[in-house]
Amino acid sequence: MSKKQVLVTGAAGFIGFHLSKRLLQLGYAVVGIDNMNDYYEISLKESRLKLLKEIGGFEFRQLSIGDKDQLDQLFKDYSFLFVVNLAAQAGVRYSITNPQAYIDSNIQGFINILEACRHHKPQHLVYASSSSVYGANTKMPFSVHHNVDHPLSLYAATKKANELMAHTYSSLYGLPTTGLRFFTVYGPYGRPDMALFLFTKAILDEKPIDVYNHGKMKRDFTYVDDIVEGIVKLLPEAPTGNKLWDGDHPDPSSSFAPYRVFNIGNNKPVELLRFIEVLEEKIGKKAIKNFMPIQPGDVPETYADIEALENAVGFRPSTPIEVGIGNFVDWYFEYYKVKK
Repeated sequence: MSKKQVLVTGAAGFIGFHLSKRLLQLGYAVVGIDNMNDYYEISLKESRLKLLKEIGGFEFRQLSIGDKDQLDQLFKDYSFLFVVNLAAQAGVRYSITNPQAYIDSNIQGFINILEACRHHKPQHLVYASSSSVYGANTKMPFSVHHNVDHPLSLYAATKKANELMAHTYSSLYGLPTTGLRFFTVYGPYGRPDMALFLFTKAILDEKPIDVYNHGKMKRDFTYVDDIVEGIVKLLPEAPTGNKLWDGDHPDPSSSFAPYRVFNIGNNKPVELLRFIEVLEEKIGKKAIKNFMPIQPGDVPETYADIEALENAVGFRPSTPIEVGIGNFVDWYFEYYKVKK
């Protein structure tokens, strides 16, 4: 086990945990890193890591992608076939009050990842982007072929910057990179700052939930297993460059360089009120709704065009919210020992 195949950054996080578990089940050896920050309860991150360590083939190091020296040493210690960068400061609203955290992690951390990959040459760098990059775009569904130059939050701007930075390294150094724009990911072991987690806790505690944009928000809620399946299928499919790419009519989703961007979303936007309705059904209690205006940085609707993903690897997310929310509620009740 001296040489590992896959590096997963943010491995103690929500998507990083589920991806690491799936890769281990498929027979990959996984090195996971995470800075274990206290953006939300560390005990949840520790629980995820405990489960990963029980599977076997997993090795964890606590370090930040913002620490260039430690990251460089990690790449010297192992020979990574693939690198999946999921480490980032997440959250649109948090970026309004804590902008520096996003520069430190999402910009400085990502350049450290790119530099390490440049020098150690994994076959493929896959990194998390976000549906937030679509910002002020209103043409639906959101397509990877659309221009995305009008972000509405610093979080979105850092994710757009990651795509630009990756393209530079693909162009200059031939580093194969794939950016994945995730659309509102949810599921068991999810983030406590996300709506599903917050709503579940509040409903059980009989406290009001804040329903932004008066419930008229629409989100392309994507179950975490679908996100993971998309990543797993794309990992061995490193881009080689699009021979038909035309600089006179540049397609933002590909390049002459070994660079690609994909959406991973459910392709079925759901109104927030319907999402809450399903959650109420699964919990068996009604929510007390506090209707609020839309928040700065939020977009009213997300809807993923996933044609490019389907054409590339023959996969499209398909888990309905009735199944996904049910799985989350079952996990929540078991994890927090809630009596039904």
